[in-house]
Amino acid sequence: MFLAFLENAGYWEVGAHLMYITSVILFMLAIMRMGKVKTARSGNWLAVGAMFLAIAGQFIEQMQLDPEVEPEFVQSLDTNRDGKVSREEYVSHFRDPLRDANREFDEIDSNHDGYIDSVGVESVQDFNWLWITIGLSLGAIVGLTAALWVKMTQMPELVGLLNGSGGFASMLVGIAAFAMAAPEMDTTQGVAYTLADTPGVGWFNGINMVLTVIVGAITFTGSIVAFAKLSEWVNTKVLGWTNKKLKLSDPLLLPGRHIINALLFLGAMTLGVCMVWVAGGKAFGILAIILVTIMALLLGIMLVLAIGGGDMPVVISLLNSYSGVAAALSGFTINSPVLVVAGSLVGASGIILTMIMCKAMNRSLVNVIFGGFGAIDDSAAKKDEGYKNVKSADAEEAAMVLADAQSCIMVPGYGMAVAQAQHAVRELADFLIARGCKVRYAIHPVAGRMPGHMNVLLAEANVPYDQLFEMDAINSDFKNTDVAIVIGANDVVNPAAKDNKSSPLYGMPVLNVEEARSVFVIKRSLGAGFAGVKNELFEKENVRMVYADGRKACEDLIKALKEA
Repeated sequence: MFLAFLENAGYWEVGAHLMYITSVILFMLAIMRMGKVKTARSGNWLAVGAMFLAIAGQFIEQMQLDPEVEPEFVQSLDTNRDGKVSREEYVSHFRDPLRDANREFDEIDSNHDGYIDSVGVESVQDFNWLWITIGLSLGAIVGLTAALWVKMTQMPELVGLLNGSGGFASMLVGIAAFAMAAPEMDTTQGVAYTLADTPGVGWFNGINMVLTVIVGAITFTGSIVAFAKLSEWVNTKVLGWTNKKLKLSDPLLLPGRHIINALLFLGAMTLGVCMVWVAGGKAFGILAIILVTIMALLLGIMLVLAIGGGDMPVVISLLNSYSGVAAALSGFTINSPVLVVAGSLVGASGIILTMIMCKAMNRSLVNVIFGGFGAIDDSAAKKDEGYKNVKSADAEEAAMVLADAQSCIMVPGYGMAVAQAQHAVRELADFLIARGCKVRYAIHPVAGRMPGHMNVLLAEANVPYDQLFEMDAINSDFKNTDVAIVIGANDVVNPAAKDNKSSPLYGMPVLNVEEARSVFVIKRSLGAGFAGVKNELFEKENVRMVYADGRKACEDLIKALKEA
């Protein structure tokens, strides 16, 4: 019986669907394993395998004769049981906007009499494997090149671009779905159909088309702006409304931006509703989809322009969620269950991570999106040269303290990434451990430029997972620690977040490094962090500044310890 079922359903199609099911399971397992540092690497490989199975399954299914137009299936379309299938019977069954059912009907209707004989119908193969193979090959080349050549310091920018690529692909899927449906919106009788009335589309697919374009376009341009902010591009006379030299990483708070954003969003949604239910016709649909796309692209730019560099880790996480939602919507649009599930997993995990990071910053998501956090504090900048009682130390002085330390907490930050110092940091930690010192790493949720940035860097340097501790797990231990070493971190160790109500950082949970008996801050200068505010940690009595590149400072410390 089972073999008969396989033969009737088609061996290849059953195999493809088994691949889909396996792919979905692997995606879920991958997300679960990526939630823990120890299992993240294997989770990543599971995700790679899941994506491979999804692609292979799609190829296997589509390169076979489509079972939905085989004789047995066509017979089931014969609703009035007259031995023939009319165009209306055939087209009304297919609700896939990317499937040109009318063209399929014409190919099957060899007599061109408007009917298909429900017995003995040949299948139609409609799969341009060559172009898809070319597209997959180009994507694989770009991905492999990025993996091999992009530096770890550029990883946040790469993640931003990957988010944007997912949004762009989803946007194109929505536009392509509309392009396939547009010819059916006009009939020979002069009737103008809305998407809800168009054969093969309907209101559900129509809504998905519009939302896929909107969410995908917002994700695309928002991610491009985030990439530019992470790259810290510099513009002068931005948009012609200011002569001030600005870093793009600063929030660009255009006058009336909230009203502009609201009008863009409402405009895109209103046109989408009109396409689905109100106004019909191919001409109106084409104009509407173009306007919807432009409005959504502008909205993505406007939303991220107003967000400062201090919130970029949260923004990257949020855009990742957007890309997942866009993928899920495109999955509904083209009837791809695997895409729906994978997109939903990415969207849900992304928004959960975003909320966790917002909590770590003691801010609401609404405040992140609309608050304009990250602006340079001009008053703080003017006081930069007014730091009082800042004490410095060289490698030999720091080594004397470390030589007697029984416990040490390393606090990595973006400066460690810039200096590519993670391997030197691990070597320093290993040397201290060999001398009997207990070494741990304190990881702030928003350290660096993207979620998990420090974990990725330290994993690359083969730092043992059991030495990594999240902020909540280690923050109370600083007061019992002999030495804290801050390598390139700034905003996440700034005590102003706890006791200076005038600071933009106020209320953000930070690492209590100043409670350690001795603190060494490895930085090249007293410059402000990405949030652009003065760091009050530098003035603390137990803090010493080690002015050097992160990697060189660690190498010098190791050398001095060997001589101590």
